[in-house]
Amino acid sequence: MSAELVQFLLAGITLGAIYALVALGFAIIYNASHVINFAQGEFVMIGGMAATAFVDSGLPLPLAAAAAVAAATLVGLALEKLAVEPARNASVVTLIIITIGASILLRGLASLVWDKKIHSLPAFTGDKPIAIGGATLLPQTLWVLGATVVAVAALWWFFNRTLTGKAILAVSHNHLAARLMGISVRRVLMVSFGLSAALGALAGILIAPISFTSWDIGVMLGLKGFAAAILGGLGSGPGAIAGGLALGLIEALGAGYLSSAYKDVFAFVIILGALVFLPNGLAGRRAAERV
Repeated sequence: MSAELVQFLLAGITLGAIYALVALGFAIIYNASHVINFAQGEFVMIGGMAATAFVDSGLPLPLAAAAAVAAATLVGLALEKLAVEPARNASVVTLIIITIGASILLRGLASLVWDKKIHSLPAFTGDKPIAIGGATLLPQTLWVLGATVVAVAALWWFFNRTLTGKAILAVSHNHLAARLMGISVRRVLMVSFGLSAALGALAGILIAPISFTSWDIGVMLGLKGFAAAILGGLGSGPGAIAGGLALGLIEALGAGYLSSAYKDVFAFVIILGALVFLPNGLAGRRAAERV
């Protein structure tokens, strides 16, 4: 295996881990509410921008990261409470339009609260490259992969070992049956939006030392996370992870062997291809349509 290929694979896995976190956010909200939250990418932006602002204000990086995740979580809860919950009986199309409007609003607020410049976080543990098979690996990449593994493991524990997690799974299968069993669907939706916002913020913090952050990065990262969720099977957690890694590898290999000018095109091609050839995604899960 050539050093060039190893380098592309490492880059693809790193990108794929970020896309997987964003895709998991889509999957969690879709399972709980059948809403496709197109504001998910803005949580990534808020995480990166807030962490940068907190570091610039003098907070240590770990505290800044925790505060940024908390801030994004509060924004996610507010989005559900102020925008989605009042329209809970609206059509799916209306809810999608609401989340698109929320995305535009959050970008505008971010440009006012912060600025329109490009920012970056310092690398968590330095930036001296590590040599692997003739390729180089940034220490931040290990943080991205490690944090993604920890986040996925924590989600597995949450959904399989806690009452709240099991309640979310119950609501995802049948809202009415869950309500009849005494589960608060309202609380489940709030937790789902908060959890997806926290995942998005984590992705934004992890990627900021590698590819920078700015007020408008949420659009493209959100679309790529959505592409990963579609590829894996919308609503499937394992599918979101597989879709994210697949998209990251395709993007890195395509940019390396074809042209980096087309790297953002692959996400849109994958969305179209998945809808036509893999309508149930890699996980083979048939999505339920709310009527």
